[in-house]
Amino acid sequence: MRQLLHSLYALASAERYLFTPEDLRGLLPELSDGAFKTLLSRADRSGLLRRVCRGLYVFEPAAPRDGLLLFHAAARLRANHFNYISLETALSDAGAISQVPISWLTVMSSARSSRIDCGRWGTLEFVHTRQQPADVAEHLQYDARCRLWRATTQLALRDMRATRRSMDLVAPDRMDGSSTDEPV
Repeated sequence: MRQLLHSLYALASAERYLFTPEDLRGLLPELSDGAFKTLLSRADRSGLLRRVCRGLYVFEPAAPRDGLLLFHAAARLRANHFNYISLETALSDAGAISQVPISWLTVMSSARSSRIDCGRWGTLEFVHTRQQPADVAEHLQYDARCRLWRATTQLALRDMRATRRSMDLVAPDRMDGSSTDEPV
């Protein structure tokens, strides 16, 4: 445990505070698989390393308290796929829907659709899209704080229609999105 914590204190920062089991395994290659799993469980019980969801841990002493952990977790979990903040999250941030989703993040992703419970941090909802980055690039802006691309209101509305999400919460004056003929 001491070696793991020493390594994490040396490596972790406000930019690098989320770790996969593979990341952590690299710090302790001499441990057997069973001993490694026991160590992760012990580290979680100690409160220094917390399981966010399957396959992702937060090193609490380095974690910033800016409320962005769910965004960073989404970016980390689907790092090898095309992802962008859209649907209710993007519309809420733009003031286009009447309610703000609390502890719920909606992300369009080239990977499969899924909902991931991240415990006290909230829920990640990944919605599959067949759209290619080049097809929507003009409607995306990189959000460095969230470490994800973010859809414009126009693209988020188009995504809402294409995925057949309820439009009931969208403000009537903000319903001017483009056609839904695009593949999702």
